Amino acid sequence: MTSLFSEETNFHLPDSDIIYVPNFFSKNEASNYFKVLRKTIHWQHDKIKVFGKTYDQPRLTALYANNTKPYSYSNITMQPNIFTENLVAIKDKVEKKVKVEFTSCLLNLYRNGKDSNGWHADNEKELGINPIIASVTFGQERFFHLKHRTNKDLKLKILLEHGSLLIMKGATQHNWLHQIPKTAKPIQERINLTFRVIQ
Repeated sequence: MTSLFSEETNFHLPDSDIIYVPNFFSKNEASNYFKVLRKTIHWQHDKIKVFGKTYDQPRLTALYANNTKPYSYSNITMQPNIFTENLVAIKDKVEKKVKVEFTSCLLNLYRNGKDSNGWHADNEKELGINPIIASVTFGQERFFHLKHRTNKDLKLKILLEHGSLLIMKGATQHNWLHQIPKTAKPIQERINLTFRVIQ
């Protein structure tokens, strides 16, 4: 099931609380932020271990925060950079909407259709119980897939557009997995900012 929405949508999926806000940033704002972040963020290319084998992670990442707390996932421990002025401006706008003060932002740079993010949940212990994740997309739109952990019939596909905001909260991370799959289409770069509270 694909979802293309022109206004804010609460999907009312079981065991979750997922809201999609297209055009949260205007096209102009989003394009400007994309250019600035692409140039100024300290992107890193980590290796990940899957079933005992080591691979280059299929995207570039960066961690920024208002503290020195590291963030660990997939056997990677990231040390934060201090929030830049632009990240603070983006964060302020997201916080006004979500009514949460975020401490950290994990950024992903998807350079082409081969860059991806496999099935996972944002359920690391540093995020606490029922974490709120606010995800902003700048650049190339990409499909975001969701599937329920136990009910195989429950699935959703959302096209994350340039300037959009996706909010996942409540029990979502306990009950649902999500991914950004690869695509064979020739596509442009996408920057994704995932704001979170690291305990």
